[in-house]
Amino acid sequence: MKRSSPAPQPRSVLEVDWPFFGEICRALALKVARAYEPEVVLGIAKAGVIPGVVVASILQVEFASMAVTRKDAGGEPILVAGPPASIKGRRVLLVDETCDTGSTLKLALNEVRALRPREVRTAVSFRTGPFVPDFHAFETEHLIILPWDREIIEDGELAMRPDYVQWLKGQG
Repeated sequence: MKRSSPAPQPRSVLEVDWPFFGEICRALALKVARAYEPEVVLGIAKAGVIPGVVVASILQVEFASMAVTRKDAGGEPILVAGPPASIKGRRVLLVDETCDTGSTLKLALNEVRALRPREVRTAVSFRTGPFVPDFHAFETEHLIILPWDREIIEDGELAMRPDYVQWLKGQG
């Protein structure tokens, strides 16, 4: 008799508002400042640019970005725009918003290392899975709803993203 595995349990959702996001960025900047002195913060677009620029501002260092995307949710990350050549020989802090498997950070790290920085370390606002970056501000198993990602334009009006509506219904 074949036993079926139990259905995966739905993950609960953590809705992040702007004040909480600000506290997360301050906490991340403090953790970095106590252990590392980056010369440039490199944010991974899209979501990693937002905490990256805030952390760079708090640390008073240069900010740059690179872009990675996924064609499908859960698909492999794809490089859209690489890091700038100006990171060569410099201490770099590579920032993304969340990391679960680390596939985005691993892809970005390979691209950064190809430009031969003096040193590179990784940081995320939310660690949500097994990959361990050098720095993270908050660790959770929740699905994250970010304040800038919560709403979209539908028929000329702001509306909550349909996938987020489904996630929130699953909590009820």
